[in-house]
Amino acid sequence: MATPLAVNSAASLWGPYKDIWHTVGNAVYRRQPEAVHLLDKILKKHKPDFISLFKNPPKNVQQHEKVQKASTEGVAIQGQQGARLLPEQLIKEAFILSDLFDIGELAAVELLLSGEHQQPHFPGLTRGLVAVLLYWDGKRCIANSLKALIQSRRGKTWTLELSPELVSMTTRFTDELMEQGLTYKVLTLVSQIDVNNEFEKLQRERGLGSEKHRKEVSDLIKECRQSLAESLFAWACQSPLGKEDTLLLIGHLERVTVEADGSLDAVNLGLLMALLYCFDISFIEQGTEERDDMIHQFPLLTEKQYIATIHSRLQDSQLWKLPGLQATVRLAWALALRGISQLPDVTALAEFTEADEAMAELAIADNVFLFLTESVVVSENFYQDEFYIRRVHNLITDFLALMPMKVKQLRNRADEDARMIHMSMQMGNEPPISLRRDLEHLMLLIGELYKKNPFHLELALEYWCLSEPLQTPTIMGSYLGVAHQRPPQRQVVLSKFVRQMGDLLPPTIYIPYLKMLRGLANGPQCAHYCFSLLKVNGSSHVENIQGAGGSPVSWEHFFHSLTLYHEHLRKDLPSADSVQYRHLPSRGITQKEQDGLIAFLQLTSTIITWSENARLALCEQPQWTPVVVILGLLQCSIPPVLKAELLKTLAAFGKSPEIAASLWQSLEYTQILQTVRIPSQRQAIGIEVELNEIESRCEEYPLTRAFCQLISTLVESSFPSNLGAGLRPPGFDPYLQFLRDSVFLRFRTRAYRRAAEKWEVAEVVLEVFYKLLRDYEPQLEDFVDQFVELQGEEIIAYKPPGFSLMYHMLNESPMLELSLSLLEEGVKQLDTYAPFPGKKHLEKAVQHCLALLNLTLQKENHFMDLLRESQLALIVSPLEQLLQGINPRTKKADNVVNIARYLYHGNSNPELAFESAKILCCISCNSNIQIKLVGDFTHDQSISQKLMAGFVECLDSEDAEESVRLEEGSELEKIEKKFIAIRHETRIHILNLLITSLECNPPNLALYLLGFELKKPVSTTNLQDPGVLGCPRTCLHAILNILEKGTEGRTGPVAVRESPQLAELCYQVIYQLCACSDTSGPTMRYLRTSQDFLFSQLQYLPFSNKEYEISMLNQMSWLMKTASIELRVTSLNRQRSHTQRLLHLLLDDMPVKPYSVDGEGGMEDENRSVSGFLHFDTATKVRRKILSILDSIDFSQEIPEPLQLDFFDRAQIEQVIANCEHKNLRGQTVCNVKLLHRVLVAEVNALQGMAAIGQRPLLMEEISTVLQYVVGRNKLLQCLHAKRHALESWRQLVEIILTACPQDLIQAEDRQLIIRDILQDVHDKILDDEAAQELMPVVAGAVFTLTAHLSQAVRTEQKQTLVSGPGDAHYAFMLESSFTSPFPAENPLVGFASIGDSSLHIILKKLLDFILKTGGGFQRVRTHLYGSLHYYLQIAQRPDEPDTLEAAKKTMWERLTAPEDVFSKLQRENIAIIESYGAALMEVVCRDACDGHEIGRMLALALLDRIVSVDKQQQWLLYLSNSGYLKVLVDSLVEDDRTLQSLLTPQPPLLKALYTYESKMAFLTRVAKIQQGALELLRSGVIVRLAQCQVYDMRPETDPQSMFGMRDPPMFIPTPVDRYRQILLPALQLCQVILTSSMAQHLQAAGQVLQFLISHSDTIQAILRCQDISAGSLQELALLTGIISKAALPGILSELDVDVNEGSLMELQGHIGRFQRQCLGLLSRFGGSDRLRQFKFQDDNVEGDKVSKKDEIELAMQQICANVMEYCQSLMLQSSPTFQHAVCLFTPSLSETVNRDGPRQDTQAPVVPYWRLPGLGIIVYLLKQSANDFFSYYDSHRQSVSKLQNVEQLPPDEIKELCQSVMPAGVDKISTAQKYVLARRRLVKVINNRAKLLSLCSFIIETCLFILWRHLEYYLLHCMPTDSQDSLFASRTLFKSRRLQDSFGSETNLDFRSGLAIVSQHDLDQLQADAINAFGESLQKKLLDIEGLYSKVRSRYSFIQALVRRIRGLLRTSRN
Repeated sequence: MATPLAVNSAASLWGPYKDIWHTVGNAVYRRQPEAVHLLDKILKKHKPDFISLFKNPPKNVQQHEKVQKASTEGVAIQGQQGARLLPEQLIKEAFILSDLFDIGELAAVELLLSGEHQQPHFPGLTRGLVAVLLYWDGKRCIANSLKALIQSRRGKTWTLELSPELVSMTTRFTDELMEQGLTYKVLTLVSQIDVNNEFEKLQRERGLGSEKHRKEVSDLIKECRQSLAESLFAWACQSPLGKEDTLLLIGHLERVTVEADGSLDAVNLGLLMALLYCFDISFIEQGTEERDDMIHQFPLLTEKQYIATIHSRLQDSQLWKLPGLQATVRLAWALALRGISQLPDVTALAEFTEADEAMAELAIADNVFLFLTESVVVSENFYQDEFYIRRVHNLITDFLALMPMKVKQLRNRADEDARMIHMSMQMGNEPPISLRRDLEHLMLLIGELYKKNPFHLELALEYWCLSEPLQTPTIMGSYLGVAHQRPPQRQVVLSKFVRQMGDLLPPTIYIPYLKMLRGLANGPQCAHYCFSLLKVNGSSHVENIQGAGGSPVSWEHFFHSLTLYHEHLRKDLPSADSVQYRHLPSRGITQKEQDGLIAFLQLTSTIITWSENARLALCEQPQWTPVVVILGLLQCSIPPVLKAELLKTLAAFGKSPEIAASLWQSLEYTQILQTVRIPSQRQAIGIEVELNEIESRCEEYPLTRAFCQLISTLVESSFPSNLGAGLRPPGFDPYLQFLRDSVFLRFRTRAYRRAAEKWEVAEVVLEVFYKLLRDYEPQLEDFVDQFVELQGEEIIAYKPPGFSLMYHMLNESPMLELSLSLLEEGVKQLDTYAPFPGKKHLEKAVQHCLALLNLTLQKENHFMDLLRESQLALIVSPLEQLLQGINPRTKKADNVVNIARYLYHGNSNPELAFESAKILCCISCNSNIQIKLVGDFTHDQSISQKLMAGFVECLDSEDAEESVRLEEGSELEKIEKKFIAIRHETRIHILNLLITSLECNPPNLALYLLGFELKKPVSTTNLQDPGVLGCPRTCLHAILNILEKGTEGRTGPVAVRESPQLAELCYQVIYQLCACSDTSGPTMRYLRTSQDFLFSQLQYLPFSNKEYEISMLNQMSWLMKTASIELRVTSLNRQRSHTQRLLHLLLDDMPVKPYSVDGEGGMEDENRSVSGFLHFDTATKVRRKILSILDSIDFSQEIPEPLQLDFFDRAQIEQVIANCEHKNLRGQTVCNVKLLHRVLVAEVNALQGMAAIGQRPLLMEEISTVLQYVVGRNKLLQCLHAKRHALESWRQLVEIILTACPQDLIQAEDRQLIIRDILQDVHDKILDDEAAQELMPVVAGAVFTLTAHLSQAVRTEQKQTLVSGPGDAHYAFMLESSFTSPFPAENPLVGFASIGDSSLHIILKKLLDFILKTGGGFQRVRTHLYGSLHYYLQIAQRPDEPDTLEAAKKTMWERLTAPEDVFSKLQRENIAIIESYGAALMEVVCRDACDGHEIGRMLALALLDRIVSVDKQQQWLLYLSNSGYLKVLVDSLVEDDRTLQSLLTPQPPLLKALYTYESKMAFLTRVAKIQQGALELLRSGVIVRLAQCQVYDMRPETDPQSMFGMRDPPMFIPTPVDRYRQILLPALQLCQVILTSSMAQHLQAAGQVLQFLISHSDTIQAILRCQDISAGSLQELALLTGIISKAALPGILSELDVDVNEGSLMELQGHIGRFQRQCLGLLSRFGGSDRLRQFKFQDDNVEGDKVSKKDEIELAMQQICANVMEYCQSLMLQSSPTFQHAVCLFTPSLSETVNRDGPRQDTQAPVVPYWRLPGLGIIVYLLKQSANDFFSYYDSHRQSVSKLQNVEQLPPDEIKELCQSVMPAGVDKISTAQKYVLARRRLVKVINNRAKLLSLCSFIIETCLFILWRHLEYYLLHCMPTDSQDSLFASRTLFKSRRLQDSFGSETNLDFRSGLAIVSQHDLDQLQADAINAFGESLQKKLLDIEGLYSKVRSRYSFIQALVRRIRGLLRTSRN
């Protein structure tokens, strides 16, 4: 401590005491083993507090001064630095408090500061008032702790079954306290502390607040006194007090007085019992082995002085304030002395033991039995303690057993008195006054004592001797086993007392004796014995002294008398034989007789209530017929009190359904309530008249209450639907009407002599309504009028009572109004916190009202649905709307508010709060009502505060710690347990209310209750801790509080284990707050900053709670989902330290150290994780949290045994179960067990015949089997749902960690390890044979994400490794594309990826196992797995490498001998693993590829594509073709044709078909790339199929507008033209690939392709015309020209499989000729000078589009030129074997090149037709153009390569520009590192594009040169000009050449002829001259440079050189 005068912030008068009480409770009551050690520490520390007991720190001058100055100098506070200044006001209050409680000034300051701190828990109180509560709460804690410690002592009366060490510790500790004078302190405190005095003091200083505060203070003070008294009592029970202490206790009791009602208060009762236990020697009789030890410890037997002193003290004649109390103590002492005298060797004490009789006489003289009855047994606390009851029981039984002479004396005296009274009556005198009535009092005491039996002790059994063994097995008697042995002596004596007292009974004690019997008959066994006694008494074989009538105490006598009364009263005149044991005067029944009858009726009720056998036996006895007689008497004129008793007895009979059924009919017959009006009758009769005329006048209503009670019982036992049939419309209605209209609706307006009776009437009538409505299920037939025949006319039968109650509750009926006003009155009364008569009954009535509302809300939907369907003309409104109505008294709509106010009384009335919460939960589903409710709840500030406090209090309700009381199994225990359950349910309803409300739009109730803004936008809320900035304590704080308990310790949140369902809902509310966009911000901020909620909760995952698996899984789910949101949000907001902290918690496999939440994860953090992962310290590894969470989800699921049924039909039962299914709150489909039970029971009840009755028990048993099965099935469904939910949440968390969190927070290596661990674990779990299939989809989804990230991580790492390897200038290719290390030999990689190849192989095997495990079903699951496999196989794929034109520097030999690189190795191993699975795997994948879900098909095809591409053995390809799958795929193209045609409409249905088609074609193209595959495809006729497809002919016309971008660019769905291209291009690609790879079968392939072209010739020609120039159309053209160049060749026609006749041959040749002409025509457009124009025009068009489009167009144009040139070359080569007979494709005119200014057409008048051959000039032009292009491309390529190598050095603008071409939007938002990645990606693309262009240019140049050379050679060397020879010769030559071409199967030669026939000598000369000009030095130099730069690396080296040389030679040669 800084200074001796520091202030303890937890208030030394409260905080520590609270801790003591908590620890003691944990150790003693909750039996927590770990609490024992803590208790030891605390007791040692706080021993002075127990010794000084309630002593306060004294006032002190020094403190006074310090506090005085605190406003300027401040006070020091423990645990805080610096001093705190206190406001003046607080200092004033501290002095007042110090004076008030006489405590030190600093202690007062502490209390006030604590009060301020605790204020949010006490809304509406100031800190001073809270301080008063805390002061007394501290005292209460100490008193309760003392009591608990003493209760746990070792002793003679009870044991708490605690550990011996704990018991020794508490015994030792309390012994020390006792030595310090505990008794004296307790007695002093009990006398000093007085509630009234304390209240006066507080009142003077304004220390009392609201009524609630007053009640709380007085309860605390009372509890302090009571606990102190009970401490002494507990001590005396366990080990009696010593002499001095006993004398002190006697001294205290001498001065005690009674309460106003004559009973002892709780404290004095406890002290009296303590003294009685000091004298208790009953343990001596128990023959236990510890008896001798106890005797030695017992002061009464060991200290001689003790007996002497106490004896003289008690003999003292001085009167106590309460003589009765003195008498009680004396009696106890006398019995103790009598007990001692029976011990051996007590002669020394003889002088005292002899005096026992005298002492007892003194006691009896002081009316000891009367005092015990009136002051002890009546006391309200008496029955709350089992040991009080046992002690008084022992006192009485000891008296009867040990002092038999005294008892006999009492009896004789009573007989004597009875005679004197009889004589004086005979003589007409007054009876003498001085008569003693001790025996009477004794009997009444026995009757009273056993009348209540809260602990089911059945102590009264000791009075019944087992004359006969019990027959019924149900009654397990405490002496059942020893039925045939001799009962103990004491029992014999007691039972003799009961029997003998009944013999020759004097009239004076007739009634007391009956009352005694009634007490002794209380309990199932006692009732049986009592019944037998009364039966035996009456039987004639008992030697009867009473004469023929038998004993007056017998059934015989009683029922005989009743019958006589009945006959007598019915005639209303005396008859001779009606005189029984006294003459009956004619005026009816005397008061005395009435009392006797009532006593006997009550005895009968007690017996038949407890014993069903007695009930049936009495009813079946023919000469008694009790029911008939009683009903008869009820019709006679006797006092209402007697009638009430008769009705109560009937109610007891009505408990048996057998009797109840006939009782209904008898009731109806006797018209107790008049239900049939007879026209002739003058006045009404029956109970209604009694109520209105007799009872109302007397202002007492026993009869009405009894009648309601009877109806209540009968309604429960059996319910006749046709009551009163034949006399009136059948049904219950008249009774209901009477109860509703006469009793309930008028109960408030009647007068009551006894105030409490008003509420008794309300309670009992509402109970009937409640039962009727509870058992009512709306049926369809209730809504149809049923007609019955009555005396020849049709009348409408009454509806069931539940129906009319529902109708009244769903209208603004008087009944509903009265119910609501009753609720209002109830809450007003409760708000006074004052006791008032009938409080219990009012609470019960209110509970029934709330329950009625609840039942109505539950049933109203069904009721209203049926009403709508029916024809009934009734109008009803939903109850929730009626509750919104205006309250007529307050003129406000406050009904719901009144209901909600009951939550404020949740602690004192848990049931009311529970019903109220249930109603609110029901109403809250409707969002319109929500808005109104928020208005109603918040419009009055004080009520709003109270409501909030109510909700919070209910959520806060700690299940009372004292619930674990000593008395196991007592009524109190049950009630307490029930209350705990009810409080728990209330909390659950409130949480459900919050959950449903949060789903409604704001403003809603949840936002109000959780403390969000209602007036402003919700997201602007600033949540605070309670008390901060005046923020009240809200439900959110309460929820967090529930979840926080226990998070400081090792065990984790307590709620998770102790109230799992509650915790689950709490987590759900928090998740919903975080997930909803409005509330997310404020909530997450608050949780993060004020609470550190998520970190502290996630630490304890996974929770383990096997009993409540479902709740546990759901708790974890909500928590993980919330964590996912938190990770996502903190990552987005760049709150790195928060993200990092959570990631470490979830992912680390090192033991967790507390993390510093400092800067951006600075250096120390890096080191931490490096050291963590590099030094594998295996000993300290722990399992990663994310994996242990997965472990806690058990994938296996036990399935309930299938039903084995003997009676019901299994299929039908299944059907019924299916019909009873419904969706529960969580949206799971479960079976409604109650409904099923009703259906099955109705089925059994419908059975007719004797056999059915006999089998009924068996049928009922089978029903319960079915129900158990269904419960099991529901649990199974819920469990699977929960597992799936948990797994989903886990997956979400994993996915968020991998995708949303910044990548750099987890090192690359760790990332892979983590993914590997998770993948392996999740696979192991799902591949287990036990794993539930329902979980597969979630697992597959997770596997997909994980594999994708693994692939990404490994590939990223690969690129880095490859780059950083050789340390060359290649450092540039860091993250994105890169290429294999140029020096593989120098840098051998250890393995693939840091997790090693073997890990990758394991993952692959598990993936494949998983695929096979799914078997035939689960196609969607496999879809995910195919995706995963795809990603996995991508790992082994080489990354994109930039084509730097240098890779080929190595020789072929170097390449062949280079070691296998990691990619190929992994690929080889992968394929080996895949092949090891054989045909099983192939079968599954191929089947999925051929049919099933579209996405599944696409992915399966893609997977096949990937596998086939790396399968060097071609196993898969073989399987595909051999098993016919390939054929199926090919044939399916025809089906696709139909669907694809529908896709070309402007608005397509779905594009699915397009995507699957593309996948299929891509796969077929992949297969075609393999030579073997191409052959298989040709064999399966793929091209024939394509030729059959009509979709390719449906080419949409392009409107030129779309080219200019006039339209809006299309959104996601491509335009029809684009769609068509997506369909056509794959087909063209496939043809091209087949042509390329089918070497062996080239001609066959080409022939088929040609057929394809011809069958779609219209389309092909349209494309070749090339109307518009766009990237798409150029791509079409490029592909098409490629195909034509390989297929439309001479020599192919001869290979066609068709039978060629002349006609069709001509047609085919025509087609081919047209293709050729069109292809050559393209040259002039793309190779000639037209191209410039098109390019310009294209440029304008492209401006806005991506840059890459331009690249595509450029590439396509070059490709077209290259293809056409290749075609020309093929045509030339194939057609002309010798140079002399060349086929000339170009005219000898170089005009194209000469006139460079553009096309010629505009200057020349005649337009050249397209079939005219182009001139050679195009070739030359193309050559020059390509040479120029080559250099520009080459430069661009070189620049890009150098940029790629120095990306980091590029200027930002350029980087941005590069990025934008990859990612058009949002470049500014990404990090620099990512920008570099994008820039590299773009550069690699540019480089590869340029490399392709270079290779195309190079090819075009070579081909052009070749064609130019061949043409020049022909023209200049072999051609005969037309003008030089005779024309005949010329024509012959041509003719000859034509035949020659025909022999090659060439196409039509006419065109060539028309072009070539007019070559003149002039043309040839011109050609030579032009050629020399065109093919000048500069061009030659360029060409040779190109060869030097490029062809060395890539192409045929020195080919260009040779051609250039030859052309030069030709041009030099002059024609001769």
